[in-house]
Amino acid sequence: MTLPPRTRRALVRLRRDILFLAAGAPLHLVVAPPLFWAAYLTGRTVAGTSSEAPVFLAAPLALLALAGYGLTEAQRWRFRALCGVDLPRLRLTQAKRQFGYNWLIGPLLGALELLLLALLSIGVAAALILVWIWLVPDEWRIAHHGYTTQATYVTVAGLAALTAVPPLAAGLVRLENLVGRAVLGVSRSDELARRVEDLTESRAGAVDAADAERRRIERDLHDGAQQRLVSLALNLGLAKATLTDLPPEARQAIDAAHREAKDAIEELNNLVRGLHPAVLDELGLDAALSGLAARAPLPVRLRVDLPPDLPQRASPAVEAVAYFVVSEALTNLAKHAPEATRADVTVTRLGGILRVVIADDGTGGADPSRGTGLKGLAQRVRSVDGTFRMSSPVGGPTMMSVELPCPM
Repeated sequence: MTLPPRTRRALVRLRRDILFLAAGAPLHLVVAPPLFWAAYLTGRTVAGTSSEAPVFLAAPLALLALAGYGLTEAQRWRFRALCGVDLPRLRLTQAKRQFGYNWLIGPLLGALELLLLALLSIGVAAALILVWIWLVPDEWRIAHHGYTTQATYVTVAGLAALTAVPPLAAGLVRLENLVGRAVLGVSRSDELARRVEDLTESRAGAVDAADAERRRIERDLHDGAQQRLVSLALNLGLAKATLTDLPPEARQAIDAAHREAKDAIEELNNLVRGLHPAVLDELGLDAALSGLAARAPLPVRLRVDLPPDLPQRASPAVEAVAYFVVSEALTNLAKHAPEATRADVTVTRLGGILRVVIADDGTGGADPSRGTGLKGLAQRVRSVDGTFRMSSPVGGPTMMSVELPCPM
């Protein structure tokens, strides 16, 4: 006989619920004897009727502590295998939640599970009472007249109990799922903290990937286009020096091409240095910033105070951001504050913070909200969890302060 699909689904669901509750009863009630024993010994200790109770009290408490983590893992398996609910693995710092579930909530749920399983067993036995009577000897049936009526009542009661089992089992399973998620699951604060960690890691990966891409572009430009332009400039210079019998128009064209090639090389050099200078990787931030200060169009007083006893340099991403900030600040200073006569660049590292301060004696008035350049600087700093501050009142001076995290 083939059952209707709806009936088959209901039976499968009922079987799953009964297995879930049957597996939970021993896990929930296994802590009951140690808890009872601990409560009994504690009472004797408080009453002063036993001097050895504290010694024996350590055994059930140690058993409960050791069982707490194992029971949590068993509950995780039960929820995952029988209900498809994947509870996270709790950390040792969340032991209070685990012990609260296994010691306090678990026994209460175990009692409800036992009651439901008892109702199921009694219902099955009562519904089959006529079968049990048929199995007994005939002498018993002859000696007990009217057993059929009583057995019918018991059968009806058993069938009523069995009818109540599916909704009660489904309700208890839903209750356990709610309690399990609430106590053994991830709380909202934990979920937010984990989300923040994931976002921080993904952002750090994006920053590192972008920095690696800039390095690749710098290497490709240096080894490819830059070398071709240098070769072109050399050939044009050689032609200008050796081909003296050319018409004046041709010599002017070669001379102009030679100047354009040299200008292109200079622009490409500036572009490469702005992307990621090789000296930053090879010699560090101090040497890279010294090169920037030497090429600046105005006097720059540079002070780099990096303690020599530090176990390691700042991360490449942080050093790249510090270099980019100084480079852009000096470029903007030369472009937008031609009246400035000097600039001061100070780089210090105190503990886990790399601090970069750029100051100049220009007329000020710089506003990060009005330009994309300063906004880009602030965004680049925030990409590594840094802070960006700027003070530029009208009339000057202007000071830019950047703090970048450098974990020890």
